Amino acid sequence: MKILANPERSVTASLNWQPYIKSAIRSAEALLKAVDLESAIEDLPPEARAFATFVPQPYLDRIEKGNLSDPLLRQVLPQSAEGHSPEHFLADPLGEQAATVKDGLIQKYNKRVLVIASAVCAINCRYCFRRHFPYETAALGSSRWQEIIAAIQSDASLNEVILSGGDPLTITDEKLQEIFELIADVKHIERIRIHTRLPIVIPQRVTDEFLAVMQKFRESRAGRQVIVVVHANHANELDDQVCQSLRRLGESASQVLNQSVLLAKVNDNVDALVDLSQRLLAANVIPYYLHQLDPILGAAHFEVPIERGVELITAMRAQLPGFAVPRYVQELAGEPAKKVLA
Repeated sequence: MKILANPERSVTASLNWQPYIKSAIRSAEALLKAVDLESAIEDLPPEARAFATFVPQPYLDRIEKGNLSDPLLRQVLPQSAEGHSPEHFLADPLGEQAATVKDGLIQKYNKRVLVIASAVCAINCRYCFRRHFPYETAALGSSRWQEIIAAIQSDASLNEVILSGGDPLTITDEKLQEIFELIADVKHIERIRIHTRLPIVIPQRVTDEFLAVMQKFRESRAGRQVIVVVHANHANELDDQVCQSLRRLGESASQVLNQSVLLAKVNDNVDALVDLSQRLLAANVIPYYLHQLDPILGAAHFEVPIERGVELITAMRAQLPGFAVPRYVQELAGEPAKKVLA
């Protein structure tokens, strides 16, 4: 059954987001041309092709043209430093392969399980901790979903399902409704958490249909929740249209949280982090986590020393109320929880 909060607006919104995925920039050369930096093309390293470039137009529109140091551009543009990583930077730094219960199903922590719901991302971030993830074995077809749900059903200790990827919101609203209904039939699941960058990258993705899917799950039993965790690293990512979509998310989600990654030359200064928190709060989003960079192979040039991260959080506390300061955390393979650094 299809649920529409506002059929006319919803149909239009549904058709608006998918073309941005299909028309996204898919080469570093095209990216540089689009931001008036053709002169930098000759300096592109071989690493530009080792991990694909993928940047949809709505995000591209927020990049300052002619500025090679733009903090949004830096997140998506290949760098020669990607070919030089210290030994402790690994292809699977969080030990996800060891924590895989079955293809597409990962359990690192008690009571919750993570599903690789899609192999497709909203945007290819150069620091992504899953840039070397074997999506070809984890992708979920219809039969695999049945296996995943059966595994979740068989473990009564679980109370939360995390939809991740890739990006789970690259799935259509119709398919998401089917997935939510399957999870709703598992009586011991109290909460669905969605980890997504799409509302930041393509704000048109927040459709009436998707809001209705979340609302229906919440209404399926008293106390059930849908928590949406978005991912923004810099205030420039949050233009008015993005903020409007984030506020709409809050209409149907139980909570909307943001997690960021501390990135060198992107947000490793107190002004950038304070501006980000203030912009998130204005969009009714709670600044949740500031992650220490996961040591993923190819991303060492983004690393900020932990000591500097602690200094930044301390400085943020001097300028913001406590609820506006994210927890500075580090995820370590095999540990039962994230390590709180500040």
